[in-house]
Amino acid sequence: VQLQASGGGLVQAGGSLRLSCAASGFTFSSYDMGWFRQAPGKEREFAATIRWSADRTYYADDVKGRFTISRDNAKNTVFLQMNSLKPEDTAVYYCAADLGRYYKSSQYYLRPNEYDYWGQGTQVTVSS
Repeated sequence: VQLQASGGGLVQAGGSLRLSCAASGFTFSSYDMGWFRQAPGKEREFAATIRWSADRTYYADDVKGRFTISRDNAKNTVFLQMNSLKPEDTAVYYCAADLGRYYKSSQYYLRPNEYDYWGQGTQVTVSS
């Protein structure tokens, strides 16, 4: 199993970045896919998740309206479009996969330990 995140970098406040996460080694279309982030000295926190069927998405309150998660099951890739970036968005961003195809509460997706597979992370730095 591999989750390869890319697309991070240095951007000014107000700018945009698009993260990608390419998956292999498992049936991508059966997995809910999430993005988490971890700033220095802080715990890993939930950012966004998209269900395996792409029929529902979930966002943390502080990224809602600025970030958009999407997926391309034909390419085994999940994306995170990040707009109106703020310095407090600076973190290492990780993609994660959790077996889908059954009901989960919205609170479930917020918990990192519920996810089965993790990528290596990509650094996002937003300068003020």
